[in-house]
Amino acid sequence: MLVAFSVAPTTPDTPDGSVSAAVAEAVRIVRESGLPNETTAMFTTIEGEDWDEVFGVIKRATEAVTAVSPRVSLVIKADIRPGHTGQLTEKVRRVEDRLGGV
Repeated sequence: MLVAFSVAPTTPDTPDGSVSAAVAEAVRIVRESGLPNETTAMFTTIEGEDWDEVFGVIKRATEAVTAVSPRVSLVIKADIRPGHTGQLTEKVRRVEDRLGGV
């Protein structure tokens, strides 16, 4: 199971509107979970065996952001494909193979 999510406070934590400090705490929880993960400019993707494993991490990450903001935005997208592992990198590899170095 791959789950991409974005969690952020709806109220910025700095005068310039940055929410990076709160987002960093959420990403720290993901990385400490030990599950394969990747963070990009818009989402963090986690790979795990089941709902409880992956969504438990997302819940803890969301709670970390909630601790610093009275209102939080959470977006989730999941690819549920039982029996397949390593898809965090394999899905990208298959696309790159088709692109042939373009």
